[in-house]
Amino acid sequence: MSIIEGEPNLIYFIYGPINSGKTALINEIINNRLNRDKYVVFYINLRGIFISKYDDFIEVLFEVYEESFIDKIKRLFLSLINDSPDVVKSPALLNITGVVNAIPIPKNTLNELLKGKEVKNVFKYITNVLMEIKREGKRPIIIIDELQKIGDMKINGFLIYELFNYFVDLTKELHLCHVFCISSDSLFIERVYNEAMLEDRASYILVDDFDKETAIKFMDFLSEEILNKKLSDNEKELIYSYVGGKPVDIIYIINELRNKELMNILNFMLKEETQKLKYFLEDVKEEDEELYKKVVDALKIFKENYEVEDIKIPKKIREFLVKRNILFLNPIEGTLKPQSFLVWNAIKEIL
Repeated sequence: MSIIEGEPNLIYFIYGPINSGKTALINEIINNRLNRDKYVVFYINLRGIFISKYDDFIEVLFEVYEESFIDKIKRLFLSLINDSPDVVKSPALLNITGVVNAIPIPKNTLNELLKGKEVKNVFKYITNVLMEIKREGKRPIIIIDELQKIGDMKINGFLIYELFNYFVDLTKELHLCHVFCISSDSLFIERVYNEAMLEDRASYILVDDFDKETAIKFMDFLSEEILNKKLSDNEKELIYSYVGGKPVDIIYIINELRNKELMNILNFMLKEETQKLKYFLEDVKEEDEELYKKVVDALKIFKENYEVEDIKIPKKIREFLVKRNILFLNPIEGTLKPQSFLVWNAIKEIL
């Protein structure tokens, strides 16, 4: 909250292992902690959306509304003066409040942006919308979930670089809008972290699995809420030894405890993860025997350690394992670890 309450000055990249609670954390803040009279949040979720070209990206960003006849005349007049799509104060803009999933835009303006394929005009329109919101006494916030989905998309060069430049302009230069980018793709975060253009212009927030103390407290809370009883210390220790502090796994276990035995639940989860890892290694071995040997050697490092220095595993092998969601890379700390305690236990079980 201290970041949001301050003046926009940096782009914030929120990253962490799969299912560590990144999106849940953001949703809790924007839906339950923000004063909706002071902030307008544009939450653009790219998860599950296929984006392969400029039109796809634009259609995800915007939501069309119908202009009144007077607004159309005003917009036409402004576009003749400025030679680019502009913003007219319409009810669709003035009534924005709370959290919205896209930026409102008149249908004709959207068609102009799709036809022209000029990213600078897209950014100009968004900036004007944000300025209108600020003039209404509210602070705009842009959140893009799973930003890596446009990482390799090209529009006269990589779109991601144009976007980064624009976000720097919104935050560092204009101090107009907070920008948060969420990603579970740690190779994408590594690429971002090494970009010279973002030096001193971005900050990185790790949302990791719970530490042991927090995980135990979470188990206590859920067991009383869902089971209406407390777990024993031994039961909590056992759960943590299998799944660590992965929130989604702890929630699953507590829910299953309503009608199943704890050891049956834990053994099933470990067996399922072990089978997935076994079949993954089998596929690698069939395709490339040499690669298989290198992958096994890399995973053996985790038999005794949950977390290791990233350079202990050759770059191509670690990138391969990160892409397959076996390992999580923290490029800011320079560390590698399994994506979860379950994966770690599966590695120890097989190797």
